Amino acid sequence: MTVIKLRISDAQHGALMDHLLPGDGLEAVAVALCGRRPGETAHCLTARTIVPIPYDECRARTPDRVTWSSRRLVPLLEEAARRDLAVLKIHSHPGGYGAFSEVDDVADRDLFGSIFGWTDSQYPHASAVMLPGGRMFGRAILPSGDFMPLDSIAVVGDDLRFWGWSEAEARPAGFTQRHAQLFGAGTTARLRRLAVAVIGCSGTGSPVVEMLARLGVGLLVLVDPDRVEEKNLNRILNATREDAELNRTKVEVMARAITQMGFGTEVLPLPENLATPRAVRAVAECDVVFGCMDSIEGRNLLNRLATFYTLPYFDVGVKLVADGRGGIDEACGAVHYVKPGGESLLDRRAFTMKQLKAEGLRRTDPSAYEDQVGAGYIDGVQDDRPAVISVNMHLASAAVNEFLARLHPYRLDENREFAVVRPSLIQGALYRQEEGPPSEGLARNVGRGDVRPLLDMPELSEGGGGA
Repeated sequence: MTVIKLRISDAQHGALMDHLLPGDGLEAVAVALCGRRPGETAHCLTARTIVPIPYDECRARTPDRVTWSSRRLVPLLEEAARRDLAVLKIHSHPGGYGAFSEVDDVADRDLFGSIFGWTDSQYPHASAVMLPGGRMFGRAILPSGDFMPLDSIAVVGDDLRFWGWSEAEARPAGFTQRHAQLFGAGTTARLRRLAVAVIGCSGTGSPVVEMLARLGVGLLVLVDPDRVEEKNLNRILNATREDAELNRTKVEVMARAITQMGFGTEVLPLPENLATPRAVRAVAECDVVFGCMDSIEGRNLLNRLATFYTLPYFDVGVKLVADGRGGIDEACGAVHYVKPGGESLLDRRAFTMKQLKAEGLRRTDPSAYEDQVGAGYIDGVQDDRPAVISVNMHLASAAVNEFLARLHPYRLDENREFAVVRPSLIQGALYRQEEGPPSEGLARNVGRGDVRPLLDMPELSEGGGGA
């Protein structure tokens, strides 16, 4: 059966907490429109518009009941019907009652019966409850009128919070016992339930895949169109000379290694470029994404994808500069954590718009690209950078540890102070950068989910959803 997930950004969660838990001990309510990613294995709902119902528009607010005017719902229903969006109702239980009450059941059947009549959707809507402290639980309402528990509710911010799994599922697998001793059984159980995408399975990607599989991640979606060659055997974990000779894809090699581990991690290998509808949709159904690419276009696309589908994005990059005389000028790298609605890679100058345009021109019009490089109008895109497996693994490990630190915060300082982590092997130092102002260019796209064309990009125009 397809599981149903709900994702919201930390900014949206904070706004909901302020409204739903004002400190008066009375229930309150809000509604939201959510984008969708109706996949084969997961139906993902992503909050895009939050509408608090004013307290003075509630006919009754008590510690265990709230009734409210639906007049603010009408324009939302019109938009939901036009774009096939999901309607989410969220109310509070200020007394801490951790289940839907009989009153809630009656209210949801009445409300969502009307919503399905208005929107005529074949897809589910959702209802959620917020408890003191911000924890949430929820259920989907199916077109049949039946209730189905949400598989998970994710709040994506500086910290990563996932709710919805029972305590019985918090027992770690035997091979993860040592991880549980450090991070706790709850963390290892979350890893087992998570789907993680890794884009790029070479120098930094293959160590990331190795670590995630051995940490016990439930599903790994691997995206990389390239094949193993003799020149990159020195940095792809689990790749052999036979793989290079037989021209096997990198994702095929990674999938084989994961299966041979026998730890129960499922794997979906996609030997294609991220800029395809199938790859975008597969990544959008995951819970976390790692970008291990050199391509500036790919990194920019992944930043956009993570915004539309409310995904936490860990970007890994390595920089090695030889001095041409047998020495090294620089050996460093960066791990960027990018959250939906936050600062973008472009804002942080991980790359520039000029570099992005140059790479795009090289792909679409190589002749014009060479002319502009020769005339000095643009800088050439660097190919065949030096690669050293120990440096790659150092940055890959930093990225996975950054993920764990946000899943189970353990540092003395807050995670927002580690938006960028920059290890320098030359200087023997670790630099960090605090989260900056939100990206104005991407803010409006948080939680939009499927649109037509996908990600508002004409090159992904095959299929899609509403606008």
